[in-house]
Amino acid sequence: MRSFRKHDDIPAGFLNRRSFLKLGVLGSALLVLPSKGACRARTGHFAEIIGSPGWNGEAGLVLEPSEERRLHLYSTNTGETFNGVYWADGEYISQSLDEINYLLRDYRANLVKEISPDLLDLLFHLNQKLETKNPFHVLSGYRSPKTNAALRRRNRNVARNSLHMEGMAVDLRVPELHAKHLCHAALDMQCGGVGYYARRGFVHVDVGSVRTWQGGRRRKRRPVKATRKT
Repeated sequence: MRSFRKHDDIPAGFLNRRSFLKLGVLGSALLVLPSKGACRARTGHFAEIIGSPGWNGEAGLVLEPSEERRLHLYSTNTGETFNGVYWADGEYISQSLDEINYLLRDYRANLVKEISPDLLDLLFHLNQKLETKNPFHVLSGYRSPKTNAALRRRNRNVARNSLHMEGMAVDLRVPELHAKHLCHAALDMQCGGVGYYARRGFVHVDVGSVRTWQGGRRRKRRPVKATRKT
């Protein structure tokens, strides 16, 4: 059963916005055309930032054939919830994608962008790895360039070319689960960027290149040092 509603109640006019979504019309919200990325299985050693991950599984995102894929998302900014199937019978469900796109919109500017299906599959796989029935609490989904620039002026740790602007990243936490464990699971997947923000208790995941950072300090794999000839 799929639901897309406020955490406490459905506000007046909300079903009209859902109807607009189904028709591709968002009223005052502007639909931004997608720029899809790709999330492919990756192998190799992923830089560890907080000790041994302690999660079993092969590196990379490998989804087993299944009848359906489900997500449970809760927006901490708007109180809206999506709890339902977004992929079934070998294809994505367009209405579910529309609802997820709206839930993860830039709520500050009321702008909607198509969220990469690769990111949704990453979250689905991450949820399987965590084996939790709690929803993903999403702190940040899509950001418009204007919103990202404004956030960057306030905090220089915000990336200039953030993948949030491409609909390829989310910042999230899971109730009753330490952010460190969420980070461990995401690291084990080796399927994109993973940022660990211990003080604020959330994890950034994206479907860009494999990389990791902690508290705004980005880390990449150490390059092999050249040996000086003597």
